[in-house]
Amino acid sequence: MAVKRRIPVEEGRSALRTWAEAAATGAEDAAALPRTTRATAVRYTLEELATRAEGNSVEVRVPPFGVCQCIAGPRHTRGTPPNVIETDPATWLGLATGQLSWQAAVGQGRVSASGSRADLSAHLPLD
Repeated sequence: MAVKRRIPVEEGRSALRTWAEAAATGAEDAAALPRTTRATAVRYTLEELATRAEGNSVEVRVPPFGVCQCIAGPRHTRGTPPNVIETDPATWLGLATGQLSWQAAVGQGRVSASGSRADLSAHLPLD
């Protein structure tokens, strides 16, 4: 089943590019971007991940901006999913753009990943 996009692709790419350029100059610059820019970039990348790795076995949470389900496997429908990944927006966008590796983020405790399928290293960065 195709993922329903809520963020227009060009709008999402623009927000992500703006975030990546700001982050390249420093975390403070990226954090100073308008909330709407950061939210759009996060939501766009979550939609992109869900499109590229279709499925419902892993839930990726990036509070307060968004959540998606991805990766093929057993579908979860009630309660807390068995495979959950959660991180903050800056870490998520760093992973999505390749400015941060999955292994580094997990090793530094910047990503909470539980469950046997909770590994996005094969799907990130979103080139």
